[in-house]
Amino acid sequence: MSERLDINERRLSGGQSIDTEELTGQTFPYQFDRSLVDDVDLVAATPGEDLNWLEDIELMTEDGVNAVFDRYTNAFLKIYFDIPEGRENEYARKVLIKHLQEGNSYGIWLKHRHAKFPQPELGSWLRGSATVGESWSPPRLEGWQKPEGH
Repeated sequence: MSERLDINERRLSGGQSIDTEELTGQTFPYQFDRSLVDDVDLVAATPGEDLNWLEDIELMTEDGVNAVFDRYTNAFLKIYFDIPEGRENEYARKVLIKHLQEGNSYGIWLKHRHAKFPQPELGSWLRGSATVGESWSPPRLEGWQKPEGH
């Protein structure tokens, strides 16, 4: 979550791809160890009754490495462990759900500052998630004055 990393200090490398590691400056254990996602219940973790949401998640590649796309971050989350043949999409989904449930998505980290209305911090993937966005106010640029006539 946002307290794990000061997002104000992140600077991108300027490389061709932007993935979760680039944005957060770290990796997560479940990217390397399949046993850490084996127990993820995909049906129980599906938002509401929307199984179509889950079916849209597929294994992809980024920089020649297996990856799943995190829509909250608009970046890839690389998967470094071997995936059993025929279970590629299942494991991509499990890794993404684990990532979202643990609050490690960079997009979720940004909710603390930018959510404009009350919403669960971790979405509907985790019951009892804290609420963010209850006290949003527009950012203020120091010294900026509204132009006359506006």
